[in-house]
Amino acid sequence: MSDGLVVAGKARPRGRFPHVKRAGDLLYVSGTSSRRPDNTIAGAEADEFGTVTLDIAEQTRAVIENIGDILKAAGADLSDLVQITTYLVNINDFGGYNAVYAEYFDESGPARTTVAVHQLPHPHLLIEIQAVAHRPEERP
Repeated sequence: MSDGLVVAGKARPRGRFPHVKRAGDLLYVSGTSSRRPDNTIAGAEADEFGTVTLDIAEQTRAVIENIGDILKAAGADLSDLVQITTYLVNINDFGGYNAVYAEYFDESGPARTTVAVHQLPHPHLLIEIQAVAHRPEERP
């Protein structure tokens, strides 16, 4: 992997940055959402009247799966994560987020910080996660 990598088959970054960047044995995963490659958002549904329903559990699961896919493209996986920072638009979503998070990680998992933010790049996004993984570089 070169220093930075944009992963095929994942939603393109909404700016000029990679999904993941390697620095020595560390992989830095850019802020990741539940946005799909076609720019729809997992966990965001609208009915025929335009009423939008947002699901923190579905969005959290999609974000963690997206991070897993990004790490896989860089030769790592979720078990290599050492640090996660989570941004929630509404801190009242903490319980739903935390329940899904516990399906993937326990106390032996990455260090974690969770903060509430005013907004994310799309009004239907409830959560974004950035992460750091430790995966030694392949050396000859």
